[in-house]
Amino acid sequence: MSALSRLPYEDLGHSRVDHHRQLRTGIPEVILSEGKTGEQVMEIARSMVEGGSRVLVTRVAADRARDLLSVFPHAVHHDSARMVSIDASPLQAVPGVTVLTAGTSDIPVAEEAAITAQVMGNAVERHFDVGVAGLHRLLDVLPRLADARVVIVAAGMDGALPSVVAGLVACPVVAVPTSTGYGAAFGGISALLTMLNSCSPGVSVVNIDNGFGAGVLAGMINRGRAE
Repeated sequence: MSALSRLPYEDLGHSRVDHHRQLRTGIPEVILSEGKTGEQVMEIARSMVEGGSRVLVTRVAADRARDLLSVFPHAVHHDSARMVSIDASPLQAVPGVTVLTAGTSDIPVAEEAAITAQVMGNAVERHFDVGVAGLHRLLDVLPRLADARVVIVAAGMDGALPSVVAGLVACPVVAVPTSTGYGAAFGGISALLTMLNSCSPGVSVVNIDNGFGAGVLAGMINRGRAE
């Protein structure tokens, strides 16, 4: 009865924690740390852990991550991705997701996508700094993409890498424009428009720096194709 009283959501006053979301979609409610107080984040995380849900906190500052790790002994801080995960009910990892970046500066967004996909129960392979300015770097890892069911590509600047990758692989490509760049890059808008105008079929584009959204989409594609 105690467990049933928490469903379908739990009202914490400042937040209504959706405990049913993981049952409905396979993806637990994710906590965006930005814009919340440390106490609010802690209360939501505690509610989810007590409900048996996997927890993913995004855009976490280092001091807030330390607070979470001090309270939840099984929490993991993914520094580059600015995430904290607490796998209360981890899933068996399904292989098939590969993450690429055009440059080293795109890694934080790519890691956000990779960690998200992993928390959803996907095994993730990573290949960083394989952008079109040195195409031979991509061609060197191309054999590793043959078994991928979905590829996430994070790129800023001209945002050309997803189109190139989509023309070489036989699976969906999730393109993530990043705000890497300066001047006419316009904080990622240039890369976003390039990806939306891709001449290669099979490219789906998420919002600028939205590694989380890319990880969810890729994870759903991968687990669906595996089944």
